[in-house]
Amino acid sequence: MRFAIGFAVALLFAVSVPALAQHDHSSANAGVGSDNVSFMTSCAPALREDVNRAVALLHSFWFAQAISEFEAVAKKDPSCAIAYWGVALSRWGNPFAGVRSPQQIELGRAAIQKAQATGTPTPRERALIASAAELFTSGEPATQRARTLAYEQGMERVVRDYPADMEARIFYALAVNQTALTTDKKYSQQLKAAAILEPLFKEHPKHPGLAHYIIHAYDHPPLAEKALAAARSYASLAPSVPHALHMPSHTFTRVGLWKESIETNRRSAEAARKENATSEELHAMDYQTYGYLQIARDADAKRMTDEAGTAYGRLDANAAGAAAPGVAGVYAAAAIPARYALERGAWAEAAVLQPRKTAFPHTDAITHFARALGAARSGNPKAATADIEQLATLRDALKAIPDAYWAEQVDIQRQIAIAWVTFAEGDKAKGIELLRAAAAAEDATDKSAVSPGPLAPARELLGYMLLEADRPADALVEFEATIKKEPNRFRGLYGGARAAEAAGQRARAITLYKQLLQVASEPDTNRTELQHARVFVK
Repeated sequence: MRFAIGFAVALLFAVSVPALAQHDHSSANAGVGSDNVSFMTSCAPALREDVNRAVALLHSFWFAQAISEFEAVAKKDPSCAIAYWGVALSRWGNPFAGVRSPQQIELGRAAIQKAQATGTPTPRERALIASAAELFTSGEPATQRARTLAYEQGMERVVRDYPADMEARIFYALAVNQTALTTDKKYSQQLKAAAILEPLFKEHPKHPGLAHYIIHAYDHPPLAEKALAAARSYASLAPSVPHALHMPSHTFTRVGLWKESIETNRRSAEAARKENATSEELHAMDYQTYGYLQIARDADAKRMTDEAGTAYGRLDANAAGAAAPGVAGVYAAAAIPARYALERGAWAEAAVLQPRKTAFPHTDAITHFARALGAARSGNPKAATADIEQLATLRDALKAIPDAYWAEQVDIQRQIAIAWVTFAEGDKAKGIELLRAAAAAEDATDKSAVSPGPLAPARELLGYMLLEADRPADALVEFEATIKKEPNRFRGLYGGARAAEAAGQRARAITLYKQLLQVASEPDTNRTELQHARVFVK
């Protein structure tokens, strides 16, 4: 590790912080991966491990703990400006978490102002601070993309001026990925970020930030398999960090490795529970629930649903604007019961889910979407009217923020619900047309990192609608597309098999039924779909 510390700085430290003690962080460092982080600073030499530990926590998105560590560094060495840079980036939080709250911006700006007014940072440190400052120049949501682009450009200058600084390159790659557009199906920013990270990961396979950010760069259906090596190593690099234990499941979910996703999220939820990190716990439980439902472990999914209700009672939703946004926990608390109903085709259950009003319109939309879809598919389409109207209201609220991404996602849910109501009321051709348009809109975007997948993929639903319209060959086309995009989904495989069976494509039906039985090889509930599959393949 190289430190830009001269004699004068060392002398100043000796005078101003004479009683600073070294602490044995060896076991704690192993838990967060900081032994493999080397972040250069002009702060007191005795704080070397403390700074690396704080940066490692930042790399693994354990923001509250990172803030505590950075603030402890600043307390021990009041001249350490870069510590406040770390606080600011921790206040910014998850780069992929959407629109920042005014509280987050204010807290981050205050940290940046301290960084700018503290000590005598090196030119490199001043450049890092100036780059991060771009994120907090305004609290207006409409300017957020411009601010993230300015931050990316600032980090590009840092890397250009200090090409040997590996940590700067890692943070730059994350900044590049942060500006990716969900509508860019060439994944240009993600691949640019990966091109920075991959060579570094080969040289430093135990660095937690490299593994983490590679998973994010490839967190898209056509790219996900490229992240498997990073996904299978990341949890072991920071085994005490809930997010590090959870993050591999982003890849496992994309490629349909449900048991691996369940296990890593089980460990994540357990670690989060020990730290009283309820939002992280719920987030991991959402991914667990999704995995259980794909392998027909419905009793386990029901257990998750019940436990999530209890966990939600412990969640401080008002902490959403602080170090780590609590919206992931609020989202999960709404998504888990909705998934439990929709993934089992329990439409009547979905129709009577109880809405919960929160500060986050897109999370409130989850329940209204499930209710509307459940009503339309359980023979009571008129009952969906109020929920469809509520989806429109929530969409408009998101537009007003403005939060264009979630406004679009909620509107796609609204379109899906209208399509099924139209179909259920007898206009099948119009219903199919509307749902096809919704599927195209969903294909043009992508899921948020907060979710393991859509509550009900639009194109998969289109396949089921076409099956009900007695168009199995057309349905199979849609199911094949969704099986490719969302591999090993229970409802996708079953729908494809039924469509192939009804279309007279027996060989394809057998292949898909066998794949379904392999995916759900150890169910804890004997779903009728599995019974049918077993009979057919005999």
